[in-house]
Amino acid sequence: MEHIELDVENIKTSVSEGELDNIQSEVNRIHDELERGLTPGSGYLGWMHQPSRLTGEVIDRIKGEAEGIREDADAFVVIGIGGSYLGAKAAIEFLHHTFSNQLSKEDRGSPEIYFAGLNLSSDYLQDLMDLLEGKSVYLNVISKSGTTTEPAVAFRVLKRYLEERYGAEGARKRIFVTTDKDSGALREMANKEGYSSLEIPANIGGRYSVLTPVGLLPVAVSGTDIVEVIEGARDCESVSSIGDLRSNPAYLYAAIRNLLYLKGLHVEILAVFNPSLRYLAEWWKQLAGESEGKDGRGIYPASVEFTTDLHSMGQWIQDGRRMVFETFLTLKETAKDITIPHVEDDTDGLNYIAGRSLDYVNDKAYVGVRTAHLDGGVPNMTIELKDRSPYSIGQLFYFFEKAIAVSGRLMKINPFDQPGVEHYKRNMFSLLGKPGFSDG
Repeated sequence: MEHIELDVENIKTSVSEGELDNIQSEVNRIHDELERGLTPGSGYLGWMHQPSRLTGEVIDRIKGEAEGIREDADAFVVIGIGGSYLGAKAAIEFLHHTFSNQLSKEDRGSPEIYFAGLNLSSDYLQDLMDLLEGKSVYLNVISKSGTTTEPAVAFRVLKRYLEERYGAEGARKRIFVTTDKDSGALREMANKEGYSSLEIPANIGGRYSVLTPVGLLPVAVSGTDIVEVIEGARDCESVSSIGDLRSNPAYLYAAIRNLLYLKGLHVEILAVFNPSLRYLAEWWKQLAGESEGKDGRGIYPASVEFTTDLHSMGQWIQDGRRMVFETFLTLKETAKDITIPHVEDDTDGLNYIAGRSLDYVNDKAYVGVRTAHLDGGVPNMTIELKDRSPYSIGQLFYFFEKAIAVSGRLMKINPFDQPGVEHYKRNMFSLLGKPGFSDG
């Protein structure tokens, strides 16, 4: 199978071979530190070998639960925030029809899939419940603790909604819980109510959890063969098991972004040229931002969708302050193709590209952009996926997980905690009058 390709040609004016040679020993040290579990945050390294250690029993359980949901559900609501929903949404958007929920169930081959618990908006949640009326609804609530405010509130509301529609026993059969194996409010509730449940490994944090039941159950419900996702991740795990930068694209990417950071380029823009990659960029932003933004350090992760954003953000990237570098995320093959027709009057002046595919034009836009931005002083590199397949998405998830972990350690940061996230919660709880929290 083809592996992820990393094109670093447009980095060479900013990062020399000698600089890569010099950072190799530090990469080797971090690689050894991670493999031996000697890094800060070592209690959260389960993601490193999660693909290869996923057992057939766990995979079959996920597939079995998903099949039962698919048979009866018209709508499947995933309740979670951050890493508890972004990976699944990224995979589903990447793998399926752009307007999947608007298709008939026969054409879609799966329930409509919606997400809740990612905000505190009454409008959003009520609009979702309006949409669910008349549909057969199932829920998957995802939280290690069960007390994270946004998903806990959404679950309380949607649980009541199901109970009013189906009764307590009917609702119980429609609620699936993904949580800690032994502890937490959600585990306690699942045991008490008898909800079907799947386990989040205790040694895997939320933003590294997409290749656990957190991401795999919703992806399986969407109709994707999760075995192929896991195979892609396993192959990338294997490729990433050596420290050599020239043989390990994830480590090369991590090393380059850190060398650019040391040169004062503190913002990385992930640029995609296909709408199916939009939520992969959102997942990446959480992974990178929450892992690296600490102790007054870290690369700020931003994203743009080209060519749309070339008519807005493109100007800033081309001529704005020189504090950014770009990583393009591209596809070698797309799922469909449209040919631009020839017309006799050529009023719009497009006959010069008549007979070409839309993807051909999009590719030339990408080549033109990467060259223009380099000329404008923005170094850039390209991560290329083979296609929109489960195998490719599995590869990419693991690629970024490993790369960001190594990148964080190159900055002397613990990539596996998020102390800053707790600060707003303390303020919010105090303002809301939560027991145990006081404004002093």
